[in-house]
Amino acid sequence: MRKCSILYYTSRKFLTPQTTFLEERAVLCYSKAEMTRKSAASEGIFITLEGPEGSGKSTHLERLSAYLKRKGLEVLCTREPGGTRVGERLREILLSPRNRGMSPLTELLLYLASRAQHVEEVVRPALAQGKAVISTRFSDSSLTYQGYGRGLDKQLIRKMNRVATGGLKPDLTILLDIDIAQGLKRARAGGKGDRLEQEAREFHQRVREGYLKLAKREPKRIKIVKVKGSIGQVQKRIRYYVDELV
Repeated sequence: MRKCSILYYTSRKFLTPQTTFLEERAVLCYSKAEMTRKSAASEGIFITLEGPEGSGKSTHLERLSAYLKRKGLEVLCTREPGGTRVGERLREILLSPRNRGMSPLTELLLYLASRAQHVEEVVRPALAQGKAVISTRFSDSSLTYQGYGRGLDKQLIRKMNRVATGGLKPDLTILLDIDIAQGLKRARAGGKGDRLEQEAREFHQRVREGYLKLAKREPKRIKIVKVKGSIGQVQKRIRYYVDELV
């Protein structure tokens, strides 16, 4: 019988009044192999790009990938939600404007399901192979969007993130900080945008403020890069922090 470290928590303690119906217990069992995940993951580098809508995460993912490849690193680019076959199906559900009636708790659980699959199938194997993994969005997005944006209990989200990721955290997170009006204009260009992009400006302002609070809480990991000037100028600021890591 494999040795396990069991983490129990009762949802009632952490859920908001809107979600107190949930009485399930979440149980996380780590095998001995999982308990050695840090030594395996340390062979690679995990970088995430976070930020409000329209901040240029996908654009800078491509440019940063090319930069690291020129430095001789083997790079894997991925995204959340998505990154796997299961994750991409969940992405369709999460971002479709047809699903505007989705509850905050349902939204959180779907993002966590995508993340759990993403970590197990893509991120951990790549890190164990010594690759540099760059992902647009990761666990910080759940804290900002479902925590600060939707108002779900942030302590609960932190615990559930740990379950979904097995405790994996990025080595470096670049927070692309952009004015909300400017970001939404970019994101909605050519259409109304996806389900989240269609949310009210006040929602997105809470998300941005949440990101800035996370950066203040973890300044060593989360580096704020202002989205001002040309793409090249912003990329130069990103590379400054990446060079410190690699």
